Amino acid sequence: MTARLLNFSRIALLFSGIFLSAFAAKAQVAYDKVIEIDGIVMTADSLRSVPGAIIQVKNQNRGVQSTFAGVFSIICYKGDTLQFSCIGYRPKEYIVPGTLPDEHYSLIQLMVQDTFYLPETIIRPLPTREEFNYAFQNWRIPNDYYEKARRNTNAYVLRALAYTLPRDGNEAQHRTQEQMAREAVYYGQQQPMNIFNPIAWGQFFEAWKRGDFRRKDNPYSSEY
Repeated sequence: MTARLLNFSRIALLFSGIFLSAFAAKAQVAYDKVIEIDGIVMTADSLRSVPGAIIQVKNQNRGVQSTFAGVFSIICYKGDTLQFSCIGYRPKEYIVPGTLPDEHYSLIQLMVQDTFYLPETIIRPLPTREEFNYAFQNWRIPNDYYEKARRNTNAYVLRALAYTLPRDGNEAQHRTQEQMAREAVYYGQQQPMNIFNPIAWGQFFEAWKRGDFRRKDNPYSSEY
């Protein structure tokens, strides 16, 4: 009985060793086929870089995109086919040689521009003058970013917002500190009243003559 167990153990160890050796050999072969390709995508006529080119391994959901300088780096197996594609250029394929000795390979892929034609577009004016007048008076064209920025930075609008919007923490603290500073100047004495100040009365009359106190129908309008 003991001899049978020893023979069975020896046979099991033998098969295990054969299996592990085959698995290690297969893994070594697969590791030897892995290669890293570093390259650049350029135009064929002027040798300029092609940014945004897609480099994909054929029949696999793996790929990379070239940088602004056209540089890319991808890992694949020896014998795989790389597909190069970019808008405005003809697609290209490159078969990685299976006999490369090293694990790194440099590649320069040239792309040829693809000429294509768009269908003809005819721009016609409005049929009649009446329809043009109606469109000019009733169509509402949205404002562009420049017009929106101009309206948001209008002097009267900013002034109205400054008077109506509540103050934040920093503004409230600054206002409180200014009030405390004014009170500290006249600490222990009566503060002067501008009603008896002739200079203040003169400024008031000058502002009255200029029309600063006239009522404005649209405070948000601007004359410039």
